[in-house]
Amino acid sequence: MTQDKYVIEGGQKGKERLQLLSCVMQPTTAQLFDRLGLGAGMQVLDVGCGGGDVTLDIARRVVPHGHVTGVDFDATILGLACRDAKMAGLCNVEFRHVDALDLDEAPVYDFVYARFLLTHLVEPGRGLAGMIQSTKLSGLVVVEDIDFSGYFCYPHCAAFDRYLELYAKVVHLKGGDSDIGLKLADMFLQAGLAEVGVQVVQPVHRAGEGKRVAQITLERIGDAVKTAGLAGAEELAATVAELAEFTARGHDYQPAACLSSVGRA
Repeated sequence: MTQDKYVIEGGQKGKERLQLLSCVMQPTTAQLFDRLGLGAGMQVLDVGCGGGDVTLDIARRVVPHGHVTGVDFDATILGLACRDAKMAGLCNVEFRHVDALDLDEAPVYDFVYARFLLTHLVEPGRGLAGMIQSTKLSGLVVVEDIDFSGYFCYPHCAAFDRYLELYAKVVHLKGGDSDIGLKLADMFLQAGLAEVGVQVVQPVHRAGEGKRVAQITLERIGDAVKTAGLAGAEELAATVAELAEFTARGHDYQPAACLSSVGRA
């Protein structure tokens, strides 16, 4: 996947958004890892690791003797992830500059994971195949991804509806699938994985960081939206401002749907 196919701005600003998203997702991702027994001694691959927030959480889980490798196509964001790992004093983690569609790892990993990656890939099946190839026999392949059709707010907010429309359209134009979460289980079965399981998570945010995700994401996809001719700068600025006002109102809420699928190689 090349940068021109990725909808959301990368680099330092992209990392800031990913840190926000990781903060919001941390409780449910941690519960998933607990349920699957991710722990000491495991060899783990985090595909499309972005800024490495989940990668570092995994590194802490697999000590002693475990190791995690994070791969991503964004060299700038990987440099920031390496900096964070060094500051955290984590020696059992490495980051490598690898495109998820060119993944060619030996099957040495006990646990291969991706979050919000397949939704952006023009060939998600190929990305999943690379993950499966990297997994030991009887190892786990774990994917968390989005069902954007399950994202809504109450009460009605026109800016929120416009954000949903713009995001889904620009992802589609780039060759991605904003509702891929619904298809994960079938993808896993078609790829030959066994013991496939599915879980739906739909957190509700009435305040705090979770309510900021829509506003920040719209800001980060602004260039892609304008380049695609879906909206102009003036409309985007007005929509972001309305989302900021919505985010500040404590009585409104936003549920967002995320599906996870697990299969055994």
